[in-house]
Amino acid sequence: MAAPEARVERVLDSAAELLVRWGYQRVTIEDVARHAGIGKGTVYLHFRSKDALFLTVLMRVHRDLVERMVDRMDADAREVLPSRMMRHLYDEMAADAVARSLYLGDAEVLGRLAHEAAGTLGEISERRQEAVVEHFRLLTDGGCLRPGLDPESALYAFSAVGTGFVAVDGLGSGIPRLEVEARADLLERTLAAALETTDPPAAVLERIAPVISQRYRALLVHIDEEWRRRVR
Repeated sequence: MAAPEARVERVLDSAAELLVRWGYQRVTIEDVARHAGIGKGTVYLHFRSKDALFLTVLMRVHRDLVERMVDRMDADAREVLPSRMMRHLYDEMAADAVARSLYLGDAEVLGRLAHEAAGTLGEISERRQEAVVEHFRLLTDGGCLRPGLDPESALYAFSAVGTGFVAVDGLGSGIPRLEVEARADLLERTLAAALETTDPPAAVLERIAPVISQRYRALLVHIDEEWRRRVR
């Protein structure tokens, strides 16, 4: 690993560790630099702000989540179904301390990072959207989603339900506290009932799964290109 990349990895590891330990609001660039054993100015060589730093932490987590999602699709065609896809993503976010802090923690923090992403990761966001739209179009054309549900409406419902399950965990008191497995089960059942046919055709899933998987693997290539650009 080249020196700049190794240094960036050390900064990101330090930021992730402090995020889990203290929470986003308490961590400063100075804390991250001290923990990484480098000067504050060196952190700013790579990241223009705290939000930019933690967006890169989020990008690293997101890349790993997408790769494992695609691996599941390659192993089992039913993993392209929205309910299965989101259920396992939620399970993984809850199991990983850094992902849990970023995705299932403070909803305001996730909103700030989403705003930062819109300004700096526009092309990746566009390519991700294209992949997801194609994914849902193939499901719709193959008769895997409920009749009368167009791809755009299905994708809206998928995003709204998934975002709601993530955001509600950071809202604090007044919300029933369910175990992670119970939440994941409920999320899967909710999406299956809202979006999918009772028995999605297995032959169609086997046919479209490799196409969907390839679209997400192409997205991973673009994420890796952005990563290399950031650590130069």
